[in-house]
Amino acid sequence: MRDKLLCILFLASVVAVPASAQQNTSQYTSVATKTCKKFDSTKVAGDEIANAFHCNGLPGYSVVVGEDDLRTVVSIGLNRQDAKDQLSLSQTFNPFNSVHDTLEWRIDGKTKKPFATIQRWYIADNNDLDKDGRPRNVQLLVVTRTPPGRSCHVAYVDVRANENPNALAQKAADELAKDFDCKKDAIRFIGNKGRAAELAARK
Repeated sequence: MRDKLLCILFLASVVAVPASAQQNTSQYTSVATKTCKKFDSTKVAGDEIANAFHCNGLPGYSVVVGEDDLRTVVSIGLNRQDAKDQLSLSQTFNPFNSVHDTLEWRIDGKTKKPFATIQRWYIADNNDLDKDGRPRNVQLLVVTRTPPGRSCHVAYVDVRANENPNALAQKAADELAKDFDCKKDAIRFIGNKGRAAELAARK
């Protein structure tokens, strides 16, 4: 009887392995300007006021990072032109902002294909100035849907307002990104809302 029970427990553990192996995972790429190629630039009186960079994403994906008037956009496509055609290329925030160099890709456990990215954004808070009179930044995690299909913002997580913002962003990506309709669905704020969420919601 004891041997039979041990055998059942062993078989149960073997059966459980494929399920755990199919959990979604993360991979990372860089959007640091030194690793990307500038393909567009706008200058006024010799000063660059806007630019756009093409960065390598995971194999088969391109990332376009643009900055205009100290506001950033990040778009994902199957190639550079596809990234330029996406809704995410026009999605930014009203206050001045920038992004972290690291881009996290959420990978489907079954297909091994990416379906979303997560990136940390820094949003300038003009109501909170440092000793030199410059606005301090608040941080927001942005979940973006990736192709095939449209690429657009799906969800926002206020970093400071939540105890484990990275886990919340991953959960939001896993549960929302694949079925998110960029034309119809509203971007969701996940977890507690703080100053970053307040600034992100400003029009």
